[in-house]
Amino acid sequence: MPKRPSVLVTFLALAPLLNGCRQAPPPVAPVPVVPVATAGPATLSDDLVVTAEFEPYQLVDVMAKVAGYVRAINVDIGDHVRQGQVLATLDVPEMKDDVARAKAALAAADAGVVTAQGAIQRAQAQADIAALSFKRIQDVATKDKGLVPRQDVDVAQSHQLETAAQLASTQSSLKAAQQTKLEAVEELARAQQMFQYSTIRAPFDGVITKRYANTGAMVQAGTASQSQAMPIVTIAQDNLLRLILPVPVSDVGDVRNGEPVNVNVVSLNRELQGTVTRFADTVAVSTRTMATEVDVPNSDGSLIPGMYAEVRLHLADRKDVLSVPLDAVDGIGTSSPQAWVVHNDIAHLVSVKPGLQTATRIQILSGLSSGDQVIVGRHAGLAEGEKVSPSLATYEAQE
Repeated sequence: MPKRPSVLVTFLALAPLLNGCRQAPPPVAPVPVVPVATAGPATLSDDLVVTAEFEPYQLVDVMAKVAGYVRAINVDIGDHVRQGQVLATLDVPEMKDDVARAKAALAAADAGVVTAQGAIQRAQAQADIAALSFKRIQDVATKDKGLVPRQDVDVAQSHQLETAAQLASTQSSLKAAQQTKLEAVEELARAQQMFQYSTIRAPFDGVITKRYANTGAMVQAGTASQSQAMPIVTIAQDNLLRLILPVPVSDVGDVRNGEPVNVNVVSLNRELQGTVTRFADTVAVSTRTMATEVDVPNSDGSLIPGMYAEVRLHLADRKDVLSVPLDAVDGIGTSSPQAWVVHNDIAHLVSVKPGLQTATRIQILSGLSSGDQVIVGRHAGLAEGEKVSPSLATYEAQE
């Protein structure tokens, strides 16, 4: 019994503290601050930046049309040549013989034509005399019947027909001789043309990039059936170069001939201007890109094939189109792109239809209206209908 007052006093002393713990309110969760940007009109430009390699406008392995030994080669690696310039000369003795035989055959054909022409003149004279004789004897026989035997008239007529036939034969011989001469002329032209192939000439202005043959080397004729054929030299046209750009399939619809191109040659610290000159108009299945070519003049020879260039291809412009920052849209390139919109401090997830995309902004075709506030940056942790505190993004505030 003496200990009860002390227990009661202790309980009375702790009662206010226990009562205060039960009445404390729960802590309130802070409203998250989210960076936002305003959807609004802007002018967007679509530029594609790719790296390409300069290539010669033309690159050809110069082959020999005929087989022979290299008598002389006049060029070496790095030599600049003009169209038609002699690169090498082959020694082909049998072709000289072919030309000589063709000339002899033409001379014989000429003689045959002259002989045939002389035979025609003789046959013509004989035919004329025979015709005249037949006419005279026939006139006499007609006027004075019985004076000339009928047999003499028949003999004269037969002789006239015979000489006429001989004349026709000689005329045919002349045509045959003329045809033989024509064939001889063609054969001589062929032999001379083949002999001209022993002189190797440059097909266009360019620079020698490789040399395969030396004096005295035996080269084969560069025909499809000759697998052992070796080029004489390789020549590249370098006064005009090509840039072949792999344009992604998503941008091929905007490629047009004449489109402006900025070419940055980093190794030379040079900026060049160019235009699209041609494109394949088909997409490669393996890379899903379309080959697009740009011609770059190189009259001073400062650009070397094989150099790399950074090419900026201007594809399209969109003026005053609704756009938002690129990081405001999730799922770009998928079937369901989305964006977070803040209305009355409440976050909502909406589906959008994107259009033209640049390095920093993207066009919105549907799903947003001008003036909408969209959440930019990372969207992890957001929930539909969540209360947020919007704050203008730093790059939007600076604008």
